[in-house]
Amino acid sequence: MTFVNILYDFNTRVIHRAKLEHHQYLPYFCDVETQRQKKIAGVIQRDLAEVLQRAATDGGMHGLIISVTKVSVTADLSIAKVYISIFPTDRAAETLEGIRSNQPLIRHELAQRSRHQFRRMPELIFYLDDSLDYIDKIDKSLKGGENPIENPDLLPRRKKS
Repeated sequence: MTFVNILYDFNTRVIHRAKLEHHQYLPYFCDVETQRQKKIAGVIQRDLAEVLQRAATDGGMHGLIISVTKVSVTADLSIAKVYISIFPTDRAAETLEGIRSNQPLIRHELAQRSRHQFRRMPELIFYLDDSLDYIDKIDKSLKGGENPIENPDLLPRRKKS
C-alpha cells in the first residue's frame, strides 16, 4: 500500500509526495522557484560541473565531456535533481553509474566547496539528460524521407522523470 502525503505551500498549491524504493519520499518540484532555490541550484550546477570534469580527467577518462544541464531543488532544499549530459553518448550509461556510485564522495566535495553558502548540502539524485539525442533524432527524421510530424509513431516516447 502506497501512502501519498499532501503538502500545501504558501500559494495553496498542492505538492504530492511519491514513494521511492528506499522508503524515502521525493516531493514533486513546484513550478515556481524561490530566489533561494535558484541560487542554490546555480551554485550546485557550477561547482558540480567543475568537480565532475576534474574527476573525469584525473580518472584517465580523456575525451569525455560532462556537463550539468539543469539542477532543480525542492522547496525544503533537501533534494536536488541533477541532469547530466555526457558526450560521447556511447559511454554515458557507464559514466552515470559511476557517478551514482560515488554520490556520497561527490556530495562531500560539493559541501566542502560551498560550506559558507549552505547549512546543509541537499541530497543529489542524478539523471541522464537525453534532450540533445532526442533533438538529433528529430533532425535526422526531418532531413530524411520520414516526417515525425505527420507520423508521430516514428519517434519513441520520452519517459518523464
